[in-house]
Amino acid sequence: MFWRHMDYLYSNFATRAQESFACVTDLKIPPCSHGFIDHSPQWADYQVHSSSHQEIGQLDIRRLQAFVKIIDLGSISRAADLLNIAQPALSQQLAALESAFRQKLVIRSKSGVTPTIAGSVLYRHVQILSKQFDRAMVEITQGDGPLVGKVSVGLSPYSAGSTLSVELLRRVRDELPGIILHLTESFDDIYSELVMTGRLDMAVIHGSGPMKGVSFTPLMKEEFFLLAPHALEIPHDSENAVQLTDITGIPLLVPPKHNFVRKAIDMAFIRKGLEPTIVAEIEALTTLQGAIQEGIGSTILPWSVASRIAVEGKSRIYSLRNPVISENVSLCIPELVPETEASVAVRERLINLARAMASSRNWPGTQAST
Repeated sequence: MFWRHMDYLYSNFATRAQESFACVTDLKIPPCSHGFIDHSPQWADYQVHSSSHQEIGQLDIRRLQAFVKIIDLGSISRAADLLNIAQPALSQQLAALESAFRQKLVIRSKSGVTPTIAGSVLYRHVQILSKQFDRAMVEITQGDGPLVGKVSVGLSPYSAGSTLSVELLRRVRDELPGIILHLTESFDDIYSELVMTGRLDMAVIHGSGPMKGVSFTPLMKEEFFLLAPHALEIPHDSENAVQLTDITGIPLLVPPKHNFVRKAIDMAFIRKGLEPTIVAEIEALTTLQGAIQEGIGSTILPWSVASRIAVEGKSRIYSLRNPVISENVSLCIPELVPETEASVAVRERLINLARAMASSRNWPGTQAST
């Protein structure tokens, strides 16, 4: 069983290596034939042998993984320290890769190293391959026992995804105790790229695609609401709804421009020919909550988030009308990286949980996708 998995991964690795070579050298390379494997217990030392192109020669897997570490850290010296090898030796490994691909893979500067276009292509392929090896080892050692392994899930800030996190964690702990769930929520990361490269197994994000390299499963569509200081007088109707034209003059505290929530807010004002009064960009929910309570400003958020930071007697939530601002929320998974049984189990629970919560009356203005 072990060697069957290794044969499969080796063949996949060889194919991916040649795909990378084709991408960075602009050559059309046919799929490679299956090479050979030295059946040694040190499977990390496997080398890729190209029967179609001698230019690739043989690529040591650990050399490729060291290249990934260089890019992650942005420094050859720091990567060498972390990998516990001499810096000149690591530089030689990088030079060997550049020679094999006949392309410059990194740009060196005083501040460190950054990948070239060719280096970024290789980085993406190696990330996928490394994750497949890790998954193979987990599945091989698991056998027919309970599901085990690590599953990473990205949760887009200011979305329903961040609200689902605690309940998802509870369900995984109760129903899948052998799985270690890694949850991340960050404004700085582009989750679709992390999913595409295999660094995340899945992510709950705003938007519905399409996007090359990833696939989307619609979870819900959620409306945005105004969260304002309780003492602020805002014209509203009998259903506690306010018009967008009536809030142009109030100070707004919003996410950064690259955030999907912010983009939806900006687009709503633009389409009405209005100019919002934005006084601050805030990423931390605790800071946003405190600023609203102190009367510094108001914000526009999905109900799933606004209801978490609203405080009775300190802030209040209003529906928005003319126009209604809404955004799709989807689960994003990679197209090229095969799912493990563990990630499939987590994905199924996340989808069921999201749709159940969206269908409940606890989230006004939210419609579950089918």
